[in-house]
Amino acid sequence: MEKDNQTWVSSFVLLGLSSNWRTQLHTPMYFFLTNLNIVDVSYATSIVPQMLAHFLEKDKTIPYVSCAAQLFFSLGLGGIEFILLATMAYDRYVAVCNPLRYSAIMHVGLCARLVATSWASGSLNSLMQTAITFQLPMCTNRVIDHISCELLAVVRLACVDTSSNEAAIMASSIILLMTPFLLVLVSYIKIISTILKIQSTEGRKKAFQTCASHLTVVTLCYGMTIFTYIQPHSSSNILQEKMISLFYALLIPMLNPLIYSVRNKEVKGAWQKLLGQFYELKSKLTSS
Repeated sequence: MEKDNQTWVSSFVLLGLSSNWRTQLHTPMYFFLTNLNIVDVSYATSIVPQMLAHFLEKDKTIPYVSCAAQLFFSLGLGGIEFILLATMAYDRYVAVCNPLRYSAIMHVGLCARLVATSWASGSLNSLMQTAITFQLPMCTNRVIDHISCELLAVVRLACVDTSSNEAAIMASSIILLMTPFLLVLVSYIKIISTILKIQSTEGRKKAFQTCASHLTVVTLCYGMTIFTYIQPHSSSNILQEKMISLFYALLIPMLNPLIYSVRNKEVKGAWQKLLGQFYELKSKLTSS
């Protein structure tokens, strides 16, 4: 009878970082974070597998079409991430400066349009840049001095004057990087101004904590990319570009979820509980 009453489990429920299902579905922050995580994972997927394969194999070649696809996806996903971060800065601005109207302003329709604009803008820019780059005559030079088919590394293979192409890349970088960056900057100037007007120390602390995770991610992403593209290029900077690209491809996708999860109350509580158990076990072992 006991055997007959047993039931076999065919699936499980993963709660993730939060068990509050309503919050995960209806909070703009979770909607933007979902898209940001999709971009991060996709960006790493477009670069890391090919890079690992080249570490393990003697043959370092990559097909022409695969190189073009890698450039398109990595460049497009990078652009999407920058615009998403600017969108999230606006979300934080509304949360701090207009908390009573937050739900009315950041409604589902607006959030969907902002995310769609991010994906469309990044993809369109990447499509144009990839098409222009792979129309250049490469002649016999086919050795890409980089960890992936990165835009500037491929442009350097051309056997014609690429000064106009590099100028176009610079202009695109300014538009796609600096415009969202300026929007982030303006948002945080207004946020800081609002925080300074809060009378209570606890209120200022709570308002700052609302933006701390996003500000950290913005500093990492924008800082490295602006340092890479908005500067004069020379042969001495190639190794530096490789290291920054490697850091961006490997660490950023891991750091972003970690940075945001640290601010999650449930995750913080779990870490505190785990550390408490560790110190309790350590004290027992020491006393014995």
